[in-house]
Amino acid sequence: MTTTGSMTLFELPMGQEGTVSGAPGASDERTEEQEIALRLFEIGFIPGERVRVVARGYPGGDPLAVRVGDTMFALRRFEAERVLVTPACEAAR
Repeated sequence: MTTTGSMTLFELPMGQEGTVSGAPGASDERTEEQEIALRLFEIGFIPGERVRVVARGYPGGDPLAVRVGDTMFALRRFEAERVLVTPACEAAR
């Protein structure tokens, strides 16, 4: 967890709601990282959106079933680690 109370989506405990607080930034250079960031943005992982980890794969928690807004998605760990979230209890402060 970072000092601001944000954590990655992968670190968010199962069942706890959070709010997307950040994602990888954009740049002019088209890299694999930017492709992942664009995909996450296009499916709804934008700052302010509600998220909840609904299920985790076994073993190791990969992949994750994540509800973003009213839609469910499966994300791999490397994708979930690129989305910053603020847990609901932190967002209320």
